[in-house]
Amino acid sequence: MKLDILAIGAHPDDVELGAGGSICKEIAAGRKVGIIDLTHGELGTRGSAQLRDQEATQSAKMMGIEFRMNMGFKDGFFTNDETHQLALLQQIRKYRPEIILCNAIADRHPDHAKGSELVSVACFLSGLRKVESVWDGVKQSEWRPKAVYHYIQDRRLSPDFVIDISDFMEDKMNAILQFKSQFFDSESSEPETAISSKAFLEYLYGRAIEMGRPANFKYAEGFTVERTPGIDTFYQLR
Repeated sequence: MKLDILAIGAHPDDVELGAGGSICKEIAAGRKVGIIDLTHGELGTRGSAQLRDQEATQSAKMMGIEFRMNMGFKDGFFTNDETHQLALLQQIRKYRPEIILCNAIADRHPDHAKGSELVSVACFLSGLRKVESVWDGVKQSEWRPKAVYHYIQDRRLSPDFVIDISDFMEDKMNAILQFKSQFFDSESSEPETAISSKAFLEYLYGRAIEMGRPANFKYAEGFTVERTPGIDTFYQLR
């Protein structure tokens, strides 16, 4: 399967929180999008690895994702080393995405920055002909995505660009709310966390408004880049 966009997150729900609206918008435009979760989020205070997998599947179904898989890396302890790089490289070469979305370059949770760096390195190595990999007994050819964009998470990073998600904000929120174990649920008896309150859901709207305001969008998601993006004319800018 050849993908247009491959979105990668350290934990199930990272992609929805950081880029859910943009992904729903691209899918509505006919693009093929896949999601890879690096870990099962098994160290999370609420829920379990099995439950989060079920929630991730339901969220992907709602968004219209082509496929979603989990790398099974160790939550909290995966590293940006050769073993992890090659495992992720295999998936990049398998799906050959034009664009990759991944975790924030810096964030409160250390797995986010680690995941960001791991994806960046794997993308670079994936484009090297002399780095060998095999999938289903067949040697893979090199592939490097055209761009790697990092969504913004908890920290207030300045975006290099924003995407208008005004028509897809509710789709984003519906995808997020499939993770009932993690976010506000009036019937839950699990411990409170930094993201489990009703106020956090309200904050997500506020963050999207904040991202959108400078560009005159009602709601937006922000991204940072690894290289300066180029345009053909001034008129491509909004």
